[in-house]
Amino acid sequence: MTIAEHELQVFTSHRPWGSFEQFVENEPVTVKIITVEPGHRLSLQRHTHRAEMWQALDVPMAVTVGHATWTLQPGERLVVPTGELHRLGNDTSVPGRVLEIAFGHFDEGDIERLDDDYAR
Repeated sequence: MTIAEHELQVFTSHRPWGSFEQFVENEPVTVKIITVEPGHRLSLQRHTHRAEMWQALDVPMAVTVGHATWTLQPGERLVVPTGELHRLGNDTSVPGRVLEIAFGHFDEGDIERLDDDYAR
């Protein structure tokens, strides 16, 4: 079963020293940390072959998924289903980082851009 087929199911394990959260086990994934400079944003895009999970790490990040736009607070996460429109931006005055886990076949050529500030 892939992320495209269900909600992200995070497994939490408590240990004597603290705990850990496990996002995936034995599935093909690509893991990135995306840094978005202040006042910048990624293109409004979608992918045919992968879903994504984002977790804001440092600062509140502006996100769009489908027709909804909101602020993702540090520590919060969301799932972008395969084929869904999405965008990530940074409205703060400092660089912001997001952990991205892409589930499925990862290929930068799979990006369909519908709006792009950089005319790509």
